[in-house]
Amino acid sequence: MRRGLSILSRAVLLSSSTISKGGIYECLLFKYGIFINQNVSTLTDVSPAEREQLSHTRNIGISAHIDSGKTTLTERILFYTGKIRDIHEVKGKDGVGAKMDSMELEREKGITIQSAATYCRWKDKQINIIDTPGHVDFTIEVERALRVLDGAIMVLCGVGGVQSQSITVDRQMKRYDVPRVVFINKLDRMGANPWRVINMARDKLRLNAAAVQIPMGLEEHHAGVVDLIDRKAYIFEGPKGETVTAIEVPTDFKADMEARRKELVERLSEVDDEIADLFLSEAEVPPDVLHAAVRRATLALKFQPVFMGSAFKNKGVQLLLDGVSRYLPSPTDVSNRALALDENEASFQLPCSPSGPFVGLAFKLEEGRYGQLTYLRIYSGRVKKGDYIINMSNGKKVRVPRLVRMHSDEMEDINAASAGDIVAIFGVDCASGDTFTDGTQRFAMTSIRVPEPVMSLALIPKAPEQMGNFMKALTRFQKEDPTFRVSSNSETGEIIISGMGELHLEIYVERMRREYNVECEVGKPKVSFRETIRQRAEFNYTHKKQSGGSGQFGRVIGYIEPLPDTGEQVSTEGPRRFEFDNALQGNDIPPEFHPAIEKGFAEAANSGALIGAPVENVRVVLQDGASHPVDSNELAFRVAAIQGFRQAYQNASPIILEPIMKVEVTIPSEYQGTIMGDLNRRKGIIMDSTTSGDDCIIQCEVPLNSMFGYSSVLRSNTQGKGEYSMAYSHHSPVTRDLEEELTTAFSKSGGRAGSASA
Repeated sequence: MRRGLSILSRAVLLSSSTISKGGIYECLLFKYGIFINQNVSTLTDVSPAEREQLSHTRNIGISAHIDSGKTTLTERILFYTGKIRDIHEVKGKDGVGAKMDSMELEREKGITIQSAATYCRWKDKQINIIDTPGHVDFTIEVERALRVLDGAIMVLCGVGGVQSQSITVDRQMKRYDVPRVVFINKLDRMGANPWRVINMARDKLRLNAAAVQIPMGLEEHHAGVVDLIDRKAYIFEGPKGETVTAIEVPTDFKADMEARRKELVERLSEVDDEIADLFLSEAEVPPDVLHAAVRRATLALKFQPVFMGSAFKNKGVQLLLDGVSRYLPSPTDVSNRALALDENEASFQLPCSPSGPFVGLAFKLEEGRYGQLTYLRIYSGRVKKGDYIINMSNGKKVRVPRLVRMHSDEMEDINAASAGDIVAIFGVDCASGDTFTDGTQRFAMTSIRVPEPVMSLALIPKAPEQMGNFMKALTRFQKEDPTFRVSSNSETGEIIISGMGELHLEIYVERMRREYNVECEVGKPKVSFRETIRQRAEFNYTHKKQSGGSGQFGRVIGYIEPLPDTGEQVSTEGPRRFEFDNALQGNDIPPEFHPAIEKGFAEAANSGALIGAPVENVRVVLQDGASHPVDSNELAFRVAAIQGFRQAYQNASPIILEPIMKVEVTIPSEYQGTIMGDLNRRKGIIMDSTTSGDDCIIQCEVPLNSMFGYSSVLRSNTQGKGEYSMAYSHHSPVTRDLEEELTTAFSKSGGRAGSASA
């Protein structure tokens, strides 16, 4: 082995000019785990043949507010593309449920919990689709899906319009520069008004949106749509709307069609020079020119074409698929940024070339029947079943044992995949956000933004024998979902789970019961209260015990005092500020007992007398004492130190401290008064308030004990449009009424540490 490597090393040094990508030396070096650093400048662009091949691929997501019809729309897309044989409804009466809601909990609750991937063909296009949840608690599923997708369909309800999660989805699409088409759904519903929805999209989302269709009737009269660009009307016939028939535009709709077409051209003229010239000269804009302009403006993120219909009533879906094919980008139409790890993580554009070096991003993990299932977006190169790839986060080389395409919970085995594909691999241990390469370079894709959890619960299995499965479930859920966090509170002994909201955590507790047979007791986490002192107090304590034979004797004299405030923040998890000052003179207490005395004082500071909470910001000064030549030992002095501390503590004006959190709340300005009033009721102190666009950002300090359940209250008070983040600031004295409540609870519990909670 060493001789082989030596030969290879000489070959590299003497004949490096003969080593080319794909050459035998490179293959041998990779086999032995040696990287070849490929310079970014050597990457070749996508060839015309590859560009033509990839122009027939679309990677899209379907995102919207909860209950806007995303999964219903996906079900119709799969049916019309021939991927499924029949249509099933979300929470349908037949007990089957929509194809993309494969989890039992999803079918019971009628909501999407996990994003699901599928693929289909529409005419000459291969479309990879990810159906994402609409509930804000599962926003990470939308976040990581949009990170790897090239385009998206944003679904808006024809009645509700732009709703709270629509705003969140819009922020995510803009964060990752995802071009989109808009589909206004549910035009068969009472109160549907697509023009109101378009105005809301312009006002609330700041979109340059315009209709490319108008509806032929609304509510129960919704019969089809009129295409503004081609000036054709379409109706959808057959039991499931599978037959699309083009007809002449009815006379009743011609005037509206021309007015809306003029509005479309005017909107495009603001962002496209070719259309601007035609608009200013008042020339007719041909359909092919208008189609091309819509595509250019959509890809440039300057325009959003609006389609219309009713997925539930099987109207408008096929034309939406035509719009996806015509206006949304192929993998080569978007800019994919990567980081060169050997060039100080310099950012560069990675060509989406099947003949380039292999680069893939693991964006989602699931625990399946056959082990971990890793969803992979391939940005460059090719990967085959049996290939070896390298995880750039840890440098480990792993084999690809199985390569599949996903169709919800079904899998189709494939032998190879290339740039532009979204696939899944089995048996590869990694984390969400890891980049894989073929070993010929050290590249990494930019990471996925993970929002911070906003709510916590305390969990404990009801039966001790379930602890093994309990820990397995927590480990799995943490790996699958970056927003699901698990921690343990060393002070209270609780296991704390944190997530994006009540529903988010409720789903995981329910999954634990169904998938792991673990029943849990769920409660509000205990707050990490502390105790401290406000004045100096002296101790003079003698511990004597005589029971025949050698006894115990130890005497300690000194004082305790509060530490001066240095302005430093004390971490809720780090070491407490406790100091021990040995000011003994002489040999009244032999040196071998000094460590035992310090341990005794530190042990006493672990549990204050008010509620049994740890004592912080205290200094103990040992000035004098006494010992016995026979009865003194380490135990005697440790007990004397504990009792001496407690003796002085009662006279040192002890108080209880509670954790204070820095809270930043982002809300629409219209809710500013309501939210500030609620924060004041929670004993919060407003530190600052600023306005950014239509949003108001409030910065304040609020006791942690008042923040439990705040996410639900904030969403209720802002119609789901508010967000907040929270971080530890410091501990501060509690109010007198809370102190009485805590001390009473502690005394009723028999003085057990950690039992006081509010």
